[in-house]
Amino acid sequence: MSTNVSSHAEKNNLVGVEFLLELPKTLSKTNKKWQLAFIKIYCSRTLLNCAKHPIVKPSLLLSRSLSYTAIDLDHPQGHHKDFTIDQENLNDLVKNKNQEKLHSLGGPNGLVSALKTNTRQGIDEETDEIQRRRSTFGANTYTRPPSKSLIHFVVEAFKDLTILILLACATLSLGFGIKEHGLKEGWYDGGSIFVAVFLVVAVSAVSNFRQNRQFDKLSKVSSNIKIDVVRNGRRQEISIFDIVVGDIICLNIGDQVPADGVFVEGHSLHVDESSMTGESDHVEVNLNGNTFLFSGTKIADGFGKMVVTSVGMNTAWGQMMSHISRDTNEQTPLQSRLDKLTSSIGKVGLIVAFLVLLVLLIRYFTGSTKDESGKREYNGKNTKSDEIVNAVVEMVAAAVTIIVVAIPEGLPLAVTLTLAYSMKRMMKDQAMVRKLSACETMGSATTICTDKTGTLTLNQMTVTDSWFGLESGNASLSSKVVELFHEGVAMNTTGSVFKAKESSSSSEYEFSGSPTEKAILSWAVNELKMDMEEVIREHEVVHVEAFNSEKKRSGVLIKKNGEITVHWKGAAEKILAMCSTYYDGSGVVKEIDGDDKIQFENIIQSMAAKSLRCIAFAYSEDNDNETKKIKEENLSLLGIVGIKDPCRPGVKKAVEDCQFAGVNIKMITGDNIFTARAIAVECGILTPEDESNEDAVLEGEAFRTYTQEQRLEKVERIRVMARSSPFDKLLMVKCLKELGHVVAVTGDGTNDAPALKEADIGLSMGIQGTEVAKESSDIVILDDNFASVATVLKWGRCVYNNIQKFIQFQLTVNVAALVINFVAAVSAGEVPLTAVQLLWVNLIMDTLGALALATEKPTNDLMKNRPVGRTAPLITNVMWRNLLAQAFYQISVLLVLQFRGREIFGVTERVKNTLIFNTFVLCQVFNEFNARSLEKKNVFRGLHKNRLFVGIIVVTVVLQVVMVEFLKRFADTERLNWGQWGVCVAIAAVSWPIGWLVKSVPVPEKHFFSYLKWKKSA
Repeated sequence: MSTNVSSHAEKNNLVGVEFLLELPKTLSKTNKKWQLAFIKIYCSRTLLNCAKHPIVKPSLLLSRSLSYTAIDLDHPQGHHKDFTIDQENLNDLVKNKNQEKLHSLGGPNGLVSALKTNTRQGIDEETDEIQRRRSTFGANTYTRPPSKSLIHFVVEAFKDLTILILLACATLSLGFGIKEHGLKEGWYDGGSIFVAVFLVVAVSAVSNFRQNRQFDKLSKVSSNIKIDVVRNGRRQEISIFDIVVGDIICLNIGDQVPADGVFVEGHSLHVDESSMTGESDHVEVNLNGNTFLFSGTKIADGFGKMVVTSVGMNTAWGQMMSHISRDTNEQTPLQSRLDKLTSSIGKVGLIVAFLVLLVLLIRYFTGSTKDESGKREYNGKNTKSDEIVNAVVEMVAAAVTIIVVAIPEGLPLAVTLTLAYSMKRMMKDQAMVRKLSACETMGSATTICTDKTGTLTLNQMTVTDSWFGLESGNASLSSKVVELFHEGVAMNTTGSVFKAKESSSSSEYEFSGSPTEKAILSWAVNELKMDMEEVIREHEVVHVEAFNSEKKRSGVLIKKNGEITVHWKGAAEKILAMCSTYYDGSGVVKEIDGDDKIQFENIIQSMAAKSLRCIAFAYSEDNDNETKKIKEENLSLLGIVGIKDPCRPGVKKAVEDCQFAGVNIKMITGDNIFTARAIAVECGILTPEDESNEDAVLEGEAFRTYTQEQRLEKVERIRVMARSSPFDKLLMVKCLKELGHVVAVTGDGTNDAPALKEADIGLSMGIQGTEVAKESSDIVILDDNFASVATVLKWGRCVYNNIQKFIQFQLTVNVAALVINFVAAVSAGEVPLTAVQLLWVNLIMDTLGALALATEKPTNDLMKNRPVGRTAPLITNVMWRNLLAQAFYQISVLLVLQFRGREIFGVTERVKNTLIFNTFVLCQVFNEFNARSLEKKNVFRGLHKNRLFVGIIVVTVVLQVVMVEFLKRFADTERLNWGQWGVCVAIAAVSWPIGWLVKSVPVPEKHFFSYLKWKKSA
């Protein structure tokens, strides 16, 4: 008895110690540290107290014990003690495909148990389980290389050759100036150039830095993939970043595997591992062979579930991605064209600068150049060497500055600014740009090939019609037919049914899967009273053929009590063709004769004419003793359901807007020809004029069988392609491109990837789109709405239009500055615009001008123009007309001021030069308003909505006043009185009426340069 009591006491003490040392799992890290500190103090005091007051029991003989007691008070690292496998073993298991280790754990089911999770229920979310796993095994994120700093872009800006030459000239000018005039007076010329150069570099570097930050943000958004997991027994969609070790992931065709893991359940799963291994062959994953799945790979076929074993940096994909930085230096086609334009203008500027330098040197050394007092600057041997070098340096600086002004560095900046701005705004308009080039290319689109489901329609599907045999409705169905439908729906689906808690949802059930699957499951549960869990418990899946857009059907081979049965589900006409008998409502099996087949076809057509998607179910009790292949003929038709997917509100208006803009809309759908026609009429894609066009609506199979010549002849007349496969979509894109069209294509499936890549602009769907489709696309439409596609078209045109505005504005400045400086240098031997002044003009037009014109928002007027197409010139006749008129006016006025300014206004040489500089800058300010619209006469329309433009104009004017009135030594200017300011403003303001009048002058549609080519060829 005493022994029992003693052992009982020992057990109590042991429990007490364990209770004391066991930390509650819900504590935060900070509280755990406080708890440990308390335990250490408490135990120390208890042991000390025991030492001071020993308990002696004479009757009990105590055995000798150790003089100390070792208690491990250190907190165990992580929570590995809660799991029977640690991260190191998990990494080894998957990375090395260690089947022996997996077998020793008890296979996939044993691994699931070791990770304290459940294949059906998943992880329990209601406790701190998710955070515990994240702290133990890590988060599903990986470290990226650090973003480029501002210093990097400053260094890049200083690598520009013209900037380096200007800095060299500034250094020489500074040195000779200080030597000749002393530090107090001599630093102005060189110092001014230094300040101007640093200002240009700073603005350029900050702009590029901000653009880089913008792209980094977009990169984070684009990598935030959504994936289906099972938690608390409920299938739900979460971010890829929220996945933890032990999560049960549901994988379908087109999904990206979000982490390393082991396959636990599923059928016909094939994985594309080319992103990891480079091998293009798909790898089969099953329970009997290869069970390992790697992060970053794609599901090519089938469906299944996996348990996550490694996340983030513990995966091979995470380690690889941590060394890859996003390339933000992507060159768009328009940027490439602008580089050529910049190069051409730069060459002209170089020639002009060289001629100016040559003329200035000749005039200087021949004694033709005089200083302000009228004395010759060069007097042979009497001139000091320092003065000669200083004069030459000033000439070189002037020539280099002409090159700086001539080279339109603002063009790439304008493209970058407008692309970055439009990308940011397009995100708000439900479009995420993955490739920069798509922004501008979309503006040139001539044809859009769109899906139906989810893009033109809401993708909110409900079963609204059903036929069993040749009877409508399910009021008098036999129990046999109902039971077969339960089997066909519950076992042949990638969706699931979750019975919601009464407190959490107003609906008794929650359905997950594709919209079609959810509609069928909802109908079966609510109308046919299907208990999905019970059906799954009673049946065993033997083999599955997953649905894809080629076959347009899915089949399953199931076993119940040793009996094998076959169930098929898919496009009604496809399933009907596989059937030789049908069940009527009372459960009687009947042969399908010729008349019956016609009746079934009429039923399908009548449902399709009501815009319903027709899905048929078929069944067979015999599978010809096959277990790897499902029987496809002599089946029994169970019934047909019609699923309604209403058109999106506003889609008809969006289609009409695109058509009004000269863009052809073609609908490519997997639905049958009658459903497709009905939806196309409802959306406005098929118009009354198309009734006489026999090629307006056709099936993909017919298009496929045409010869290439026939396809090229008919493709432009096609409006709707029904029962199409992804290959048909690809064929159509190729034909349209061959005819010179710029093609945009929408797609959501894995098999759409070739068409999305082939198209000029691939548009994937953000909600229904698979990860494969998104990666193959250029733009992701986040709300799957065609109206967003129309918005992207408008933004694309806006990008192209904004860049054209800036080109017109900049070339006007370039032409005027080059001509004025060249003429003045040749005739007078001096340039009226100094290096600092020209750098200031360069800053206005390159940076501030780009910012003002590149951020104009799209207007509805853009949708009134015809598409630009593939071969349209960047600088149009309209632009040449506008820029030459303004440049001619500016050159005329400024040359008058150069040669007659002193006599007209009775001013000194320095005041005259200040008048030229001030007038030239103000002309650009006024011309900036003209550049807001290439063709519209009212350039003030919508001005109040563009606060940035108004702000930049105000800032430019204020800075110009500061330059003229307060920075005389820096800018080499003289103060002007009110009258002189009034004259400058009046001369510059004439740009407005000139712009208004010039826009009344018509220009030929054929480009000016095409006449030169024609004459050359003649």
